[in-house]
Amino acid sequence: MTTALVTGCSVPAPRRTSPAADPAPGKPFAGGEPRRASLLQIVAHPDDDLYFMNPDAQRLLDAGVPLVSVYVTAGEHTGVNRIKGMPASPPDRAAYSSARRQGLRQSYARALGLPLFTPWRREALALGGGRTAERAVLEHGGRRVELVHLDLPMHTPRRYTALPSLWEDRGLELSAHRSAGSPVTRPGPYDHDGLVAALTALLRRYRPTVVHTLDPDPDVQPGSDANRRRDSEQPGYSDHGDHTAAACFAWAALVRWVAEEIRDGAPVPVFTATAFRGYYNRHWPKNLPPGVLAGKAARLVPYGGDPSWACGNPSGCGDYGVGGGRPLTNRKGWVRSTHRRWPGPGLALGQAPDGRLVAYGVLGLRAVRFREGAPGAWGGPEDLGGGPLAPVLGSAVLPDGRALLFGVRFAALEGHGGPNRREVVLLEQRSPGGPFLAWRGLGSPDRGSDRSRRLGAPVAVTAPDGRVRLYVRNAARGVAERVREPDGGWGPWRTLPGDAVVQDGFAVSTDAAGRTHLYAAGRESVRHWVDGREAPGALPLSGSTVASADGGLYHRAPASARLLGPDGEDAGLDGYGEVRAARSAALGTVLLGTDAEGRPCVRAGGRLRTRAAGPAAVAAALHVGDRGVTVVGLGPDGRPWSWRP
Repeated sequence: MTTALVTGCSVPAPRRTSPAADPAPGKPFAGGEPRRASLLQIVAHPDDDLYFMNPDAQRLLDAGVPLVSVYVTAGEHTGVNRIKGMPASPPDRAAYSSARRQGLRQSYARALGLPLFTPWRREALALGGGRTAERAVLEHGGRRVELVHLDLPMHTPRRYTALPSLWEDRGLELSAHRSAGSPVTRPGPYDHDGLVAALTALLRRYRPTVVHTLDPDPDVQPGSDANRRRDSEQPGYSDHGDHTAAACFAWAALVRWVAEEIRDGAPVPVFTATAFRGYYNRHWPKNLPPGVLAGKAARLVPYGGDPSWACGNPSGCGDYGVGGGRPLTNRKGWVRSTHRRWPGPGLALGQAPDGRLVAYGVLGLRAVRFREGAPGAWGGPEDLGGGPLAPVLGSAVLPDGRALLFGVRFAALEGHGGPNRREVVLLEQRSPGGPFLAWRGLGSPDRGSDRSRRLGAPVAVTAPDGRVRLYVRNAARGVAERVREPDGGWGPWRTLPGDAVVQDGFAVSTDAAGRTHLYAAGRESVRHWVDGREAPGALPLSGSTVASADGGLYHRAPASARLLGPDGEDAGLDGYGEVRAARSAALGTVLLGTDAEGRPCVRAGGRLRTRAAGPAAVAAALHVGDRGVTVVGLGPDGRPWSWRP
C-alpha cells in the first residue's frame, strides 16, 4: 500500500476551470413544493454501505426514502471468492466482482421485502467524458433502490496503481474493470478530475437531500506494520486506503456541485452530508445493542450468499466469506458499531428575544438558520455562509443573549502536494436575534495540515462567569480547549491535562456551583474534567457518545441499550445512538434519545414518551425553556419539524 494517501486527502485544483467554494452568506436555497427526500451514498467497495452506514440507511429506506448507492471500485480484490473450509477457487476478478454485486442485489431485495433472487433492471448509464457505469434498479411498494457501479480498480497489497494513487497522482489514468455479465461493455478510463466530474454528474442527476460518505479524515491509529497489513489499514490510520480516497473524491464532488450551482446562478442544493467511520469500528468499544446489531448483521447475510444458492448468476451468489454467521464472528467486529465522523445533534437550538425558537444547522455544506413562526411552524433556511463545513455546529449563548456558532471548515482543499487543512471557525451574532458578524477563523489545536484533519466536532458552553469554553478532539485523540473571555478576546489553544485517549462526541454542562464539566468516552473509561482540570476517580466504560446535564454523566455500557445515569442507575431511556440531556427546573433532567427502531424518545418528569408518527429525522436536538420541552428535528427532505412530547 502506498503511503501517499495517508498524507493526502487534499482536493487537487482540477485541470479544467471550476469555481471555488464561496463562504459569503446570503445565497438562496432551492425551494419548491413538494421536495421529495432522497438518499445517495458514495462508498469504495460493495458492502461498505452495509457495514458502516446501517442502520441509518435502512431506517431511511424503511421510511420510504429512495436510495442510490454508488460503488467507486469494482470490488474485485484478488479475484478469489473465498469461504472458510472450502477449496480455494482460481482467481477471477471479473467473476468475483460480479458475485459481490449479486450479493448486493440480494441484500437490497430483502430490504425491500422481496425474494432474494428478484430480477433487477440492469443497464448502462452514461456519465460523460466517455465513461459509463452499470446501474441496477429495483422498485417495490413505492420504494426504490438504485445501485451504480463505476468499477475502478481497488487497492490490494500487491497492486499500488489503484484508487488511492488516483487521488494523489494528477497524471495517472486508470482503466475501469468490466464485471462479468455487466451491461457495460466499455466503462472508460478515469483520471483524478474525471472521477470528481463523474461523481458531480451523479449528484446533479439525482439531487439527493441526504448524502452518506465514508470518512475523509481517518483517525490516527498507532500500531505495528504487521497488524496494519493484516487488518487492511493504512500506515498509522484506522481505515482502508480505498475508503479514504473514495470519501475524499466524494467531498470534492460535493464542493464542486455546490460551487457550480452557485456559479451558474442556481440556488444552493438542499442536502445534509454525513460521513461514517470505517475500520475505526474495530478499535473502540462497540455501540450497537443486540437488537440493532441483529438487524444490521441480517443485511449482510444475503450479501454474503452461499455457493449452493441457485441465484441465476453464473459468477456466484454473493461474497461467500461474509455469508452465514460470519459477520458476527469476524474478529474485526466492523459490524458491531456505527460511528459518525462528526457526531452531534445536527441542529443547534436557541431562543429569539420574542420567545420563538431558532435552529442552526448545515445544509449544502453551509451554515443556515431556521426561524420559528407560529409554534411548530418553521420558515425556510437562511444562508449564513461559511462553507464548506463539516455537518455539525457547536453553539453557545453569551450572557447578553447573542449566539456563537462553531464549525469545522475544510479550509484548504488543494492539489497533489498542496495544503489540505481543517480549521475551527466562529460566527458571532451582532445583536440578540439579529444578524451576524463575518466568519472568523479560530485555527486548529494542531500544527500541520495533516494533523488539522483530525479535528473533532466542536462543543461549547458559557460558564456563569461569562467565559465561553470551546472543546474539540485533537490529532493525538485528546481534548483541546480554547476560552473566550468576557471581553470577547480568545486565549490560545491548550491540551487538557491527563493521558486521555478519547472518542469524539463530547458532553459539557455546568453544575449548580457554576463549574464546567466535560465528559468524553475513552478507550478504557469515560474521562472527566472540571473547569479544565482532570477529575479524580474512576468512571465506567461507555460504548457510545455521552451526555451531561447539571454536571452529571449519562452513558451506555458497550453493546448495551440501557442508558445509565450519574450514579449508575437506569435512566429509563433504552435505545441506540446519541443522547441529549438538559436541565429543567420543573422536570429535573430531560433526556432525548432514539429507541431501537430509530424513533425519538423523551424521558422527563418520570415518564417516557415516544414520537410514533411523523417524518424521519436525520438530526434532532432538545430545547428546555419557557414553553416546556421541545424536540426539533431535521427531516430527510431538509425541513425542520417540532415535537412537544
